[in-house]
Amino acid sequence: MKHGISLLPDCRPAVRSARDYFRDVLTLSRIAEDEGLHYVKMTEHYLRDYGGYCPDPLGFLSAVAARTSTIRLMTGAIQASFHHPVQIAAQTAMVDAISGGRLDVGYARAWLPYEFEAFGIPMDESRARFQATVTAVRRLWTEESVDEENPYFAFRRATSLPRPEQRPHPPVWVAAVRSRQSFAWIGEQGFGLLVTPPPHKEALAGTREMVEVYLETFRSTHGPDARPRVAVSVPLFVAETDEEAYRVADPLLREYLTVWAESAEDWSGTTSKDYPTYEAMGQVLRTMRIDDFRSVGTAVVGSPEQVLERAQHLSSQLHADTMLWQVDFGGQTLATMEPSLRMFASQVMPKLA
Repeated sequence: MKHGISLLPDCRPAVRSARDYFRDVLTLSRIAEDEGLHYVKMTEHYLRDYGGYCPDPLGFLSAVAARTSTIRLMTGAIQASFHHPVQIAAQTAMVDAISGGRLDVGYARAWLPYEFEAFGIPMDESRARFQATVTAVRRLWTEESVDEENPYFAFRRATSLPRPEQRPHPPVWVAAVRSRQSFAWIGEQGFGLLVTPPPHKEALAGTREMVEVYLETFRSTHGPDARPRVAVSVPLFVAETDEEAYRVADPLLREYLTVWAESAEDWSGTTSKDYPTYEAMGQVLRTMRIDDFRSVGTAVVGSPEQVLERAQHLSSQLHADTMLWQVDFGGQTLATMEPSLRMFASQVMPKLA
Protein backbone atom coordinates (compact mmCIF):
# COMPACT_ATOMS: atom_id res chain seq x y z
CA MET A 1 0.00 0.00 0.00
CA LYS A 2 1.31 3.43 -0.97
CA HIS A 3 0.13 6.75 0.41
CA GLY A 4 0.24 10.36 -0.67
CA ILE A 5 -1.25 13.76 0.00
CA SER A 6 -3.93 14.91 -2.42
CA LEU A 7 -4.41 18.67 -2.80
CA LEU A 8 -7.53 20.39 -4.09
CA PRO A 9 -7.62 24.02 -2.92
CA ASP A 10 -11.09 25.18 -1.97
CA CYS A 11 -10.04 28.53 -0.53
CA ARG A 12 -12.19 31.64 -0.67
CA PRO A 13 -9.92 34.61 -1.54
CA ALA A 14 -11.67 36.83 1.02
CA VAL A 15 -10.67 34.36 3.74
CA ARG A 16 -7.31 32.92 2.64
CA SER A 17 -4.83 34.19 0.07
CA ALA A 18 -3.18 32.08 -2.60
CA ARG A 19 0.23 33.04 -1.19
CA ASP A 20 -0.71 31.68 2.24
CA TYR A 21 -2.22 28.52 0.77
CA PHE A 22 0.84 27.66 -1.31
CA ARG A 23 3.24 28.47 1.53
CA ASP A 24 1.43 25.92 3.70
CA VAL A 25 1.03 23.12 1.16
CA LEU A 26 4.64 23.43 -0.02
CA THR A 27 5.72 23.02 3.60
CA LEU A 28 3.31 20.09 3.95
CA SER A 29 4.83 18.47 0.85
CA ARG A 30 8.26 18.45 2.53
CA ILE A 31 6.68 17.01 5.68
CA ALA A 32 5.01 14.28 3.61
CA GLU A 33 8.40 13.30 2.19
CA ASP A 34 10.02 13.34 5.64
CA GLU A 35 7.23 11.13 6.99
CA GLY A 36 7.70 8.52 4.27
CA LEU A 37 4.66 9.16 2.07
CA HIS A 38 5.02 8.33 -1.60
CA TYR A 39 3.14 11.06 -3.51
CA VAL A 40 2.15 14.71 -3.66
CA LYS A 41 -0.85 15.16 -5.98
CA MET A 42 -2.34 18.44 -7.21
CA THR A 43 -5.48 18.97 -9.26
CA GLU A 44 -6.37 21.49 -12.01
CA HIS A 45 -9.41 23.78 -11.98
CA TYR A 46 -10.34 27.32 -12.95
CA LEU A 47 -12.38 30.41 -12.11
CA ARG A 48 -14.10 29.57 -8.82
CA ASP A 49 -13.27 28.71 -5.21
CA TYR A 50 -13.44 24.98 -6.01
CA GLY A 51 -9.87 24.36 -7.16
CA GLY A 52 -9.41 27.83 -8.62
CA TYR A 53 -6.14 28.43 -6.78
CA CYS A 54 -4.39 25.81 -8.91
CA PRO A 55 -4.88 26.26 -12.66
CA ASP A 56 -1.40 24.79 -13.23
CA PRO A 57 -0.55 21.60 -11.33
CA LEU A 58 2.74 21.19 -13.19
CA GLY A 59 3.88 24.62 -12.04
CA PHE A 60 3.07 23.69 -8.45
CA LEU A 61 4.82 20.31 -8.75
CA SER A 62 7.93 22.01 -10.13
CA ALA A 63 8.07 23.99 -6.88
CA VAL A 64 7.64 20.76 -4.90
CA ALA A 65 10.44 19.15 -6.94
CA ALA A 66 12.79 21.97 -5.97
CA ARG A 67 12.08 21.42 -2.26
CA THR A 68 12.15 17.60 -2.15
CA SER A 69 14.30 14.73 -3.41
CA THR A 70 12.40 11.43 -3.27
CA ILE A 71 8.63 11.88 -3.09
CA ARG A 72 6.82 11.35 -6.38
CA LEU A 73 4.82 14.14 -8.01
CA MET A 74 1.38 13.48 -9.49
CA THR A 75 -0.94 15.63 -11.52
CA GLY A 76 -4.36 14.86 -10.17
CA ALA A 77 -5.35 15.71 -12.76
CA ILE A 78 -4.51 17.54 -15.97
CA GLN A 79 -7.81 18.35 -17.70
CA ALA A 80 -6.68 17.12 -21.07
CA SER A 81 -9.70 18.39 -23.00
CA PHE A 82 -8.48 21.96 -22.38
CA HIS A 83 -4.92 21.49 -23.69
CA HIS A 84 -3.07 20.73 -26.89
CA PRO A 85 -1.18 17.40 -26.75
CA VAL A 86 2.10 18.98 -27.88
CA GLN A 87 1.96 21.27 -24.86
CA ILE A 88 1.14 18.44 -22.44
CA ALA A 89 3.87 16.16 -23.78
CA ALA A 90 6.57 18.85 -23.61
CA GLN A 91 5.57 20.36 -20.28
CA THR A 92 5.22 17.03 -18.46
CA ALA A 93 8.57 15.84 -19.82
CA MET A 94 10.14 19.07 -18.59
CA VAL A 95 8.87 18.50 -15.04
CA ASP A 96 9.98 14.87 -15.27
CA ALA A 97 13.49 16.11 -16.06
CA ILE A 98 13.49 18.81 -13.36
CA SER A 99 12.41 16.27 -10.74
CA GLY A 100 14.88 13.57 -11.79
CA GLY A 101 12.17 11.24 -13.11
CA ARG A 102 9.62 11.58 -10.29
CA LEU A 103 6.51 12.60 -12.23
CA ASP A 104 3.29 10.58 -12.52
CA VAL A 105 0.86 12.07 -15.04
CA GLY A 106 -2.79 11.90 -14.04
CA TYR A 107 -5.52 13.06 -16.42
CA ALA A 108 -9.17 13.95 -15.96
CA ARG A 109 -11.88 14.63 -18.53
CA ALA A 110 -13.13 17.76 -16.68
CA TRP A 111 -16.76 18.01 -15.60
CA LEU A 112 -17.72 21.61 -14.76
CA PRO A 113 -19.87 23.36 -17.40
CA TYR A 114 -18.45 26.83 -16.74
CA GLU A 115 -14.91 25.62 -17.47
CA PHE A 116 -15.98 24.14 -20.81
CA GLU A 117 -17.78 27.37 -21.64
CA ALA A 118 -14.74 29.48 -20.80
CA PHE A 119 -12.48 27.40 -23.05
CA GLY A 120 -15.04 27.18 -25.84
CA ILE A 121 -15.06 23.37 -25.75
CA PRO A 122 -18.42 21.60 -26.32
CA MET A 123 -19.16 19.20 -23.44
CA ASP A 124 -20.71 16.68 -25.81
CA GLU A 125 -17.35 16.09 -27.49
CA SER A 126 -15.34 15.88 -24.27
CA ARG A 127 -14.89 12.10 -24.25
CA ALA A 128 -13.62 11.84 -27.81
CA ARG A 129 -11.41 14.93 -27.45
CA PHE A 130 -10.00 13.68 -24.15
CA GLN A 131 -9.14 10.23 -25.46
CA ALA A 132 -7.58 11.64 -28.63
CA THR A 133 -5.42 14.01 -26.58
CA VAL A 134 -4.19 11.38 -24.11
CA THR A 135 -3.39 9.00 -26.98
CA ALA A 136 -1.47 11.68 -28.85
CA VAL A 137 0.59 12.60 -25.77
CA ARG A 138 1.71 8.99 -25.35
CA ARG A 139 2.78 8.92 -29.01
CA LEU A 140 4.68 12.20 -28.62
CA TRP A 141 6.52 10.86 -25.57
CA THR A 142 7.59 7.63 -27.27
CA GLU A 143 7.79 8.29 -31.03
CA GLU A 144 9.52 10.70 -33.36
CA SER A 145 8.07 12.57 -36.32
CA VAL A 146 4.48 12.06 -35.16
CA ASP A 147 1.52 12.86 -37.42
CA GLU A 148 -1.96 13.41 -35.96
CA GLU A 149 -5.12 14.64 -37.63
CA ASN A 150 -8.61 14.59 -36.10
CA PRO A 151 -11.45 17.05 -35.51
CA TYR A 152 -9.70 18.51 -32.44
CA PHE A 153 -6.08 19.11 -33.48
CA ALA A 154 -3.64 18.34 -36.27
CA PHE A 155 0.15 18.37 -36.58
CA ARG A 156 2.83 16.76 -38.75
CA ARG A 157 6.34 15.44 -38.15
CA ALA A 158 6.31 16.46 -34.48
CA THR A 159 9.19 15.28 -32.30
CA SER A 160 8.53 16.47 -28.76
CA LEU A 161 11.32 17.88 -26.62
CA PRO A 162 12.48 17.33 -24.01
CA ARG A 163 12.11 13.56 -24.03
CA PRO A 164 10.78 12.08 -20.79
CA GLU A 165 13.35 11.18 -18.16
CA GLN A 166 11.41 7.98 -17.41
CA ARG A 167 11.26 5.47 -20.22
CA PRO A 168 9.20 4.84 -22.14
CA HIS A 169 7.25 7.59 -20.37
CA PRO A 170 6.01 8.65 -16.91
CA PRO A 171 3.37 6.46 -15.26
CA VAL A 172 -0.10 7.45 -16.46
CA TRP A 173 -3.28 7.59 -14.38
CA VAL A 174 -6.77 8.55 -15.50
CA ALA A 175 -9.65 9.67 -13.29
CA ALA A 176 -13.16 8.25 -13.66
CA VAL A 177 -16.33 8.81 -11.66
CA ARG A 178 -19.46 7.09 -13.02
CA SER A 179 -19.23 5.96 -16.60
CA ARG A 180 -18.67 2.27 -17.32
CA GLN A 181 -17.25 3.31 -20.67
CA SER A 182 -14.57 5.42 -18.96
CA PHE A 183 -13.50 2.68 -16.54
CA ALA A 184 -13.28 0.13 -19.35
CA TRP A 185 -11.25 2.46 -21.59
CA ILE A 186 -8.72 3.12 -18.81
CA GLY A 187 -8.28 -0.62 -18.36
CA GLU A 188 -7.89 -1.20 -22.09
CA GLN A 189 -5.16 1.43 -22.27
CA GLY A 190 -3.26 -0.10 -19.35
CA PHE A 191 -3.36 3.09 -17.29
CA GLY A 192 -3.70 3.43 -13.53
CA LEU A 193 -7.14 4.37 -12.21
CA LEU A 194 -7.85 7.44 -10.05
CA VAL A 195 -11.15 7.44 -8.16
CA THR A 196 -12.80 9.80 -5.70
CA PRO A 197 -15.95 8.04 -4.49
CA PRO A 198 -18.95 10.38 -4.24
CA PRO A 199 -19.97 11.12 -0.64
CA HIS A 200 -22.96 8.82 -0.16
CA LYS A 201 -23.45 5.10 0.51
CA GLU A 202 -25.13 4.10 -2.75
CA ALA A 203 -22.36 5.78 -4.76
CA LEU A 204 -19.66 3.85 -2.90
CA ALA A 205 -21.22 0.57 -4.00
CA GLY A 206 -21.46 1.90 -7.55
CA THR A 207 -17.81 2.97 -7.49
CA ARG A 208 -16.78 -0.51 -6.37
CA GLU A 209 -18.68 -2.01 -9.31
CA MET A 210 -16.94 0.34 -11.74
CA VAL A 211 -13.50 -0.38 -10.26
CA GLU A 212 -14.17 -4.06 -10.89
CA VAL A 213 -15.03 -3.22 -14.52
CA TYR A 214 -11.61 -1.55 -14.76
CA LEU A 215 -9.80 -4.53 -13.18
CA GLU A 216 -11.57 -7.10 -15.35
CA THR A 217 -10.95 -5.12 -18.52
CA PHE A 218 -7.29 -4.50 -17.63
CA ARG A 219 -6.58 -8.18 -17.02
CA SER A 220 -8.54 -9.44 -20.02
CA THR A 221 -6.68 -6.97 -22.27
CA HIS A 222 -3.16 -7.24 -20.85
CA GLY A 223 -3.09 -10.74 -19.38
CA PRO A 224 -3.44 -12.23 -15.89
CA ASP A 225 0.10 -11.21 -14.91
CA ALA A 226 -0.49 -7.53 -15.71
CA ARG A 227 -0.61 -5.18 -12.74
CA PRO A 228 -3.54 -2.75 -12.65
CA ARG A 229 -3.25 0.16 -10.21
CA VAL A 230 -6.09 1.76 -8.26
CA ALA A 231 -5.58 5.02 -6.34
CA VAL A 232 -8.38 6.34 -4.13
CA SER A 233 -8.56 9.96 -2.97
CA VAL A 234 -10.71 10.98 0.04
CA PRO A 235 -10.51 13.59 2.81
CA LEU A 236 -8.46 12.63 5.87
CA PHE A 237 -8.28 14.08 9.35
CA VAL A 238 -6.72 12.42 12.41
CA ALA A 239 -6.74 13.58 16.04
CA GLU A 240 -6.17 11.97 19.42
CA THR A 241 -9.86 11.11 19.86
CA ASP A 242 -12.88 10.76 17.60
CA GLU A 243 -14.56 13.65 19.37
CA GLU A 244 -11.62 16.00 18.82
CA ALA A 245 -11.35 14.97 15.17
CA TYR A 246 -15.07 15.62 14.60
CA ARG A 247 -14.91 18.97 16.41
CA VAL A 248 -12.14 20.26 14.14
CA ALA A 249 -12.92 18.48 10.88
CA ASP A 250 -16.71 18.69 10.64
CA PRO A 251 -16.87 22.46 9.94
CA LEU A 252 -14.07 22.04 7.41
CA LEU A 253 -15.92 19.21 5.69
CA ARG A 254 -19.09 21.32 5.56
CA GLU A 255 -17.18 24.17 3.93
CA TYR A 256 -15.62 21.72 1.46
CA LEU A 257 -19.03 20.35 0.48
CA THR A 258 -20.47 23.86 0.20
CA VAL A 259 -17.71 25.08 -2.11
CA TRP A 260 -18.02 21.87 -4.17
CA ALA A 261 -21.79 22.33 -4.39
CA GLU A 262 -21.46 25.95 -5.51
CA SER A 263 -19.52 24.78 -8.56
CA ALA A 264 -21.65 21.67 -9.14
CA GLU A 265 -24.82 23.78 -9.21
CA ASP A 266 -23.67 25.08 -12.59
CA TRP A 267 -25.21 21.81 -13.83
CA SER A 268 -28.67 23.15 -13.06
CA GLY A 269 -30.39 23.41 -16.43
CA THR A 270 -27.42 21.81 -18.21
CA THR A 271 -27.38 18.37 -19.84
CA SER A 272 -24.76 16.48 -21.83
CA LYS A 273 -24.72 13.03 -23.34
CA ASP A 274 -21.12 12.67 -22.11
CA TYR A 275 -22.19 13.39 -18.51
CA PRO A 276 -25.41 11.56 -17.68
CA THR A 277 -26.94 12.06 -14.19
CA TYR A 278 -24.77 15.04 -13.26
CA GLU A 279 -27.71 17.47 -13.11
CA ALA A 280 -28.60 16.85 -9.45
CA MET A 281 -25.06 16.83 -8.04
CA GLY A 282 -25.25 20.27 -6.46
CA GLN A 283 -28.39 19.43 -4.51
CA VAL A 284 -26.91 16.13 -3.32
CA LEU A 285 -23.83 17.91 -1.99
CA ARG A 286 -25.84 20.64 -0.29
CA THR A 287 -28.04 18.16 1.60
CA MET A 288 -25.25 15.76 2.55
CA ARG A 289 -25.01 15.19 6.32
CA ILE A 290 -21.46 15.36 7.65
CA ASP A 291 -21.95 12.34 9.90
CA ASP A 292 -23.14 10.38 6.85
CA PHE A 293 -20.09 11.59 4.93
CA ARG A 294 -17.92 10.16 7.70
CA SER A 295 -19.88 6.99 8.36
CA VAL A 296 -19.89 5.92 4.70
CA GLY A 297 -16.11 6.16 4.78
CA THR A 298 -15.66 8.62 1.94
CA ALA A 299 -14.32 11.07 4.52
CA VAL A 300 -11.89 9.29 6.85
CA VAL A 301 -11.99 11.20 10.13
CA GLY A 302 -11.31 10.16 13.71
CA SER A 303 -8.80 8.78 16.16
CA PRO A 304 -5.90 6.70 14.81
CA GLU A 305 -7.84 3.54 15.64
CA GLN A 306 -10.95 4.63 13.78
CA VAL A 307 -9.00 6.00 10.83
CA LEU A 308 -7.16 2.69 10.53
CA GLU A 309 -10.43 0.75 10.48
CA ARG A 310 -12.06 3.08 7.94
CA ALA A 311 -8.99 3.16 5.70
CA GLN A 312 -8.74 -0.63 5.69
CA HIS A 313 -12.42 -0.94 4.80
CA LEU A 314 -12.27 1.67 2.04
CA SER A 315 -9.13 0.31 0.42
CA SER A 316 -10.55 -3.21 0.54
CA GLN A 317 -13.91 -2.17 -0.91
CA LEU A 318 -12.29 -0.33 -3.84
CA HIS A 319 -9.33 -2.71 -4.41
CA ALA A 320 -6.93 0.17 -3.82
CA ASP A 321 -3.17 -0.19 -3.74
CA THR A 322 -2.64 3.57 -3.30
CA MET A 323 -4.44 6.00 -0.97
CA LEU A 324 -4.15 9.69 -1.78
CA TRP A 325 -5.33 11.58 1.28
CA GLN A 326 -6.99 14.94 0.71
CA VAL A 327 -5.55 17.00 3.54
CA ASP A 328 -6.38 20.60 2.57
CA PHE A 329 -10.21 20.48 2.51
CA GLY A 330 -12.19 23.35 3.95
CA GLY A 331 -9.52 25.99 3.39
CA GLN A 332 -7.59 24.81 6.43
CA THR A 333 -4.09 25.97 7.36
CA LEU A 334 -0.87 24.21 8.24
CA ALA A 335 -1.85 24.47 11.92
CA THR A 336 -4.46 21.72 11.41
CA MET A 337 -2.95 19.89 8.42
CA GLU A 338 0.46 19.18 9.92
CA PRO A 339 -0.51 17.44 13.20
CA SER A 340 -3.15 15.38 11.40
CA LEU A 341 -0.69 14.21 8.75
CA ARG A 342 2.06 13.46 11.26
CA MET A 343 -0.31 11.43 13.43
CA PHE A 344 -1.49 9.48 10.39
CA ALA A 345 2.08 8.80 9.28
CA SER A 346 3.27 7.65 12.71
CA GLN A 347 0.23 5.81 14.08
CA VAL A 348 -1.83 4.65 11.09
CA MET A 349 0.27 4.32 7.98
CA PRO A 350 2.64 1.60 9.32
CA LYS A 351 -0.38 -0.60 10.10
CA LEU A 352 -1.79 -0.18 6.61
CA ALA A 353 1.36 -1.45 4.92
